[in-house]
Amino acid sequence: MKSLIGERIQASGLKQRYIAKEIGVNENTVRNWMNGNSFPRLNQAVKLADILKCEITDLYIKEANNND
Repeated sequence: MKSLIGERIQASGLKQRYIAKEIGVNENTVRNWMNGNSFPRLNQAVKLADILKCEITDLYIKEANNND
């Protein structure tokens, strides 16, 4: 099951290799974040949010649907 981080990365169209290089981790680390097996440290989350052009909270908290 993909995590919100995985959904964001997939939606961005960016390659795991590119993201890993920009953050300074290996591709397996990014893959683990995407699958929800682990989560980035704060400094890594800041870089990831910058790369994905989103807020850090967008990586962890899904927006509520206000159509209720």
